[in-house]
Amino acid sequence: MKLDLVNSFISWRMKKRFHQIELFMKYPIEVQQEVLQGLLERAARTEWGKRYDFRSIRNYEEFRSRVPLHFYETIQADVDRLRSGEQNIMWPTEIKWFAKSSGTTSSKSKFIPVSQEAIEECHFKGGKDLLSIYCNNHPETSIFSGMSLRLGGSTFINNSENNSFYGDLSAIIIENLPFWVEMRSTPNNKISLMEEWEEKIEAIANTSIKEDVSSLAGVPSWMLVLA
Repeated sequence: MKLDLVNSFISWRMKKRFHQIELFMKYPIEVQQEVLQGLLERAARTEWGKRYDFRSIRNYEEFRSRVPLHFYETIQADVDRLRSGEQNIMWPTEIKWFAKSSGTTSSKSKFIPVSQEAIEECHFKGGKDLLSIYCNNHPETSIFSGMSLRLGGSTFINNSENNSFYGDLSAIIIENLPFWVEMRSTPNNKISLMEEWEEKIEAIANTSIKEDVSSLAGVPSWMLVLA
């Protein structure tokens, strides 16, 4: 009975978001323009904001002509400064998380700055929007009545100098999940962030077999390995 109430409440909350998603789909250009202006205003007083005069940019065309196309090599010096503890370079709030790439386009891995706003407004909100659409399309769902089995990357969070951290993006997201998501997720963080892949898969299987799992969260190709 308790789990049914939890499922009903979360489903109701998710469905309320769907109206906003419909507006996004109806007015995509206007919504993107609003997002762009919000980002430019937030970053106007950063080094990049002053360098390219974000405050005077009024639309996408001006942004495209004012801000040159960058490759990682052209911003690496600024990323390195962020990793060493400097702030307010690209974004006004503290940057302490860095997603480490696998180095597929060069011999060296890349470190992508991840702000708290990116975690919450991009990754978390994207996940909630996905669930909102699902709940709208399946109003009788019981997906929240059980646990969500998550499968993240094998890279553990590495503590770098100056209180900065780097690791697999999925590991960063897991480290920052709100408590209410943690309560409905399996396995725990210790197992989710294990570095040794085969050992982690076995630990997840042994732990999750005891749980009532109603959903899967993770990279599809990794889920096939677990299956």
